[in-house]
Amino acid sequence: MTHLVFGASGQVGRFLLPRLVARGADVCAVSREPHADGEGVRWLRGTLPDAVPVPRDAAALISLGPVHHFVAWLERATFDGRPRVVALSSMSADTKRASPDPAERAVAAVLAEAERRLAARCEALGLAWTVLRPTLIYGAGSDKSITPLARRAARWHVFPLPAAPGLRQPVHADDLALGVLAALDRPQSAGRVLPFGGGERLSAAAMFARVRATVPTWTLPLPVPAWTQRLAAAALPRLRGPLSRLGSDLIADNAEVERLLGVRPRDFRPPT
Repeated sequence: MTHLVFGASGQVGRFLLPRLVARGADVCAVSREPHADGEGVRWLRGTLPDAVPVPRDAAALISLGPVHHFVAWLERATFDGRPRVVALSSMSADTKRASPDPAERAVAAVLAEAERRLAARCEALGLAWTVLRPTLIYGAGSDKSITPLARRAARWHVFPLPAAPGLRQPVHADDLALGVLAALDRPQSAGRVLPFGGGERLSAAAMFARVRATVPTWTLPLPVPAWTQRLAAAALPRLRGPLSRLGSDLIADNAEVERLLGVRPRDFRPPT
């Protein structure tokens, strides 16, 4: 049976595809960029919500990319069978709802509405569905937060260390891949939106310090006090949201992930 995977060339896809192949699944992977077919993996070039053909024997539809684009495609797609649906959303649907930045509040609204539409569409079609809401994803070297921070520090030999008491719970991309597989296998996870964080909660300041320890060159630690952050937020409106969250807890309750999926995510160990 075929597993149709959207956003397959991203962080989670890097770990999920080989795990699917190892289970004997035929994988049809969708990406915006061309890729050569591999053992057990056939690549399709496509961009959601544009039409992407659904294999007649599709057993699962897996979305690892923007959930609102996937839902727009899902609302127009037709199926011969009843494939299982598993999609990644984001904890930003919750953590950015009260952001001082209107753009971030809009992101939260888009995510929440996409989750609602996904549930409605799947229920109308009689498809079992699960949504995973990850926290900050890392582990593949292609994230847009931890990896760029380490690379800039290696280039400039300076590592900013902001006053950041808020808790963080980064989740490894491979643990999310395990969560997707578990959702496919465990019917008790159907019809649920599950927060999905890493196995360790630490302050944002401690997270930054741990990332700094992985930089292969010497870096000057540059403390950024809270008053400097407040000045920056006042002068640069686009920074208000990110800076305000340095004092907020951006975490997930993994109780349901562990109970329903049997996944216990690893502690935060940024790659070197």
